[in-house]
Amino acid sequence: MKYYIIAGEASGDLHASNLMRALKQNDLEAEFRFWGGDLMQEQGGQLVKHYRELAFMGFVEVLFNLKTILKNISFCKEDIKKFKPDAIIFVDYPGFNLRIAKWAKKEGYPTHYYISPQIWAWKENRIKEIKRDIDHMYVILPFEKEFYEEKHNFPVHFVGHPLIDAIGQKKLPDIAAIKKEYGLDERPIIAILPGSRKQEISKMLEVMLSITPDFPEYQFVIAGAPSQDAAFYAPFIKQKNIMLIMNKTYDVLSLAHAAMVTSGTATLETALFKIPEVVCYKGSYISYQIARRIIKLNYISLVNLIMNREVVKELIQNDFNTKTLKKEFKKILEEKHRSKIFKDYFELEQKLGGKGASEKTAQLIIKAIKN
Repeated sequence: MKYYIIAGEASGDLHASNLMRALKQNDLEAEFRFWGGDLMQEQGGQLVKHYRELAFMGFVEVLFNLKTILKNISFCKEDIKKFKPDAIIFVDYPGFNLRIAKWAKKEGYPTHYYISPQIWAWKENRIKEIKRDIDHMYVILPFEKEFYEEKHNFPVHFVGHPLIDAIGQKKLPDIAAIKKEYGLDERPIIAILPGSRKQEISKMLEVMLSITPDFPEYQFVIAGAPSQDAAFYAPFIKQKNIMLIMNKTYDVLSLAHAAMVTSGTATLETALFKIPEVVCYKGSYISYQIARRIIKLNYISLVNLIMNREVVKELIQNDFNTKTLKKEFKKILEEKHRSKIFKDYFELEQKLGGKGASEKTAQLIIKAIKN
């Protein structure tokens, strides 16, 4: 069968690649055409556009790039027509994907959505589009099933969180070899995950690195995003106590004693690696002011959202500064605080539903096509 998959960022590339692997195992004649990244490309098929070409962050940034976005939408529709897929699989990335879904539904293509748009956070009115345009929805957070089915009378499949599979499949790194390769010594390692887009890295990294002189007994490692080049990080690294490891986030987390993490999927990845963390976020002034007026959540990190209480500290906008970051980071290095975080992380993993998200989703998609 023929699958057209659209993923617009690094996390989507990861989850879509694992879904593709599962589809191939269950459909030996699977043929893929996709928007995504390097991990999806490793699974075979034809990469149409890389997510690096699609990553526009924030309200203002989207407006500045509106012409490019509209051009991509038109191109995508024509590309789908030529490919004639048995199913279109949308992976998160709702601003783009819901536009394509509206068109695809009218054209008669079966529409599958893997990893729900976060309409429970904002733009809840998108439920009308989803109910109209999406044939099958596969959700990965436990509270999403209740949100869709009880609040909006829209049946969905809760398949568990694919990060559990992604992390479980990762081989344990050769710690000694990594330390030797990057010149790391025996001091505990602090991981820095500043995001994947240039805009957010530029806003986050300088403040994150500003506390490094206060912790000389630790060494700091920046987890470089696969969407960026090492040269982009160079101007930020001004102290000897800082290393950069590109495109090996899970290896970095495997080595880490604690972490500073930009809000997003990485907050959950860090928690599943059982690494105490401080969650950070800072956007442009205008984008932040708009967001705070329309987003109706008590937390921004997936860890706290799933647990519905503060498990990890969140430093947002003006609270994200050197003084406050230093204070909160000292706390997660204290043993009594770390013990509590570890207990919370164990409870978090139980709530996420165990292994097999990619396999369950693949089987459901194939069953739907055959029916």
